Amino acid sequence: QVQLVESGGDLVQPGGSLRLSCAASGSIFGWLTMGWYRQAPGKQRELVALIRNGGSINYADSVKGRFTISRDNAKNTVYLQMNSLKPDDTAVYCCNIYLSMRGTYWGQGTQVTVSS
Repeated sequence: QVQLVESGGDLVQPGGSLRLSCAASGSIFGWLTMGWYRQAPGKQRELVALIRNGGSINYADSVKGRFTISRDNAKNTVYLQMNSLKPDDTAVYCCNIYLSMRGTYWGQGTQVTVSS
């Protein structure tokens, strides 16, 4: 069984930075993608950033140039560095992994609040 545990969410002022972490436990052999999604109150969940096993990366247009996704293979951890945060970035951020032949797993989420 795969488990994903996120951390790093916090209350931060506009313009500030946060780094989210998502640690995967269990066998993630055959992983295809790892990514960050977010859901704000009253809104649909949206993709924030995605990294593929081959190394390619996708970002939502709204975060390009401000957020960076990265992965530490030795630690089975994916990070989301978030800079120049805006109030519109306020949401619950969830980590996701898609495994070949085993499907998708989600973390429980971590709250990011951007407010003065």
